[in-house]
Amino acid sequence: MSKLRILYVASEINPFLQTSEVANFVRALPQAMQEKGMEIRILVPRFGLINERKNRLHEVVRLSGINIAVGDEEKPLIIKVASIPNAKLQVYFIDNEDYFQRKSVFFDKQERFYEDNDERAIFFCKGVIETVKKLGWAPDVVHCNDWMTSLIPMYLKTTYKNEPLFKDTKSVFTIYNTGFNHKFGDDLLEKVKMVDIDDSILAPLKSKDYEGFLKIGMEYADVVIKSEEISENLSQLIEECSKDKKCEINSEEEDQLFESYYNIYTDLAG
Repeated sequence: MSKLRILYVASEINPFLQTSEVANFVRALPQAMQEKGMEIRILVPRFGLINERKNRLHEVVRLSGINIAVGDEEKPLIIKVASIPNAKLQVYFIDNEDYFQRKSVFFDKQERFYEDNDERAIFFCKGVIETVKKLGWAPDVVHCNDWMTSLIPMYLKTTYKNEPLFKDTKSVFTIYNTGFNHKFGDDLLEKVKMVDIDDSILAPLKSKDYEGFLKIGMEYADVVIKSEEISENLSQLIEECSKDKKCEINSEEEDQLFESYYNIYTDLAG
């Protein structure tokens, strides 16, 4: 039996960047799955807080150079890579000068939410899929973590559904307590659109806010998981939206936790 291929997508990962519990989770789980014999790839944004020299990031020229459309604009995609110290894991970084050079993540120094965080998420999600295409690496499962990755399950089931590389790919969406109160502009849905995507497909995103991003991730993912430290409001939203896709993972023991994910991936991949 060939190795299961798991693609992890997240907004952050230790030791390169940590602003929430996501970073620790996305550091520990891929290594555990690799040790269980799975083939792993990890993709995150190259936020400006990540020190390229210290972390030894370097550009992967053969993967860079694609233009990614966000609304009417096209932005060049730059791919960088670095290894996690003391682990046989590489991390690919999605970069673009306009979106990821600033020295902060989602908020500026005055704690104002960046108006273009929607565009950064769209660019990131599209960039992830295009990078995997260029790698020529067919994932059995794409595990999306947090709101910034929530468009990937939808893109895989629409625009990319006939792409040979993704024809059997399943997706997992994990929700964390990383909300924001910002409402995006009326042009959000137009910016998200790609081939084979119309307004009815984007209906869960119509609220143009944090919950909208979660709803669209839950609508199109094959399995929905909530992290343990989640608010009551979010728990209720997950109950309402994810129906039979919801998968409860409650384990104090790390080994049991990893075993649960291993079983989810193997079940999904059939």
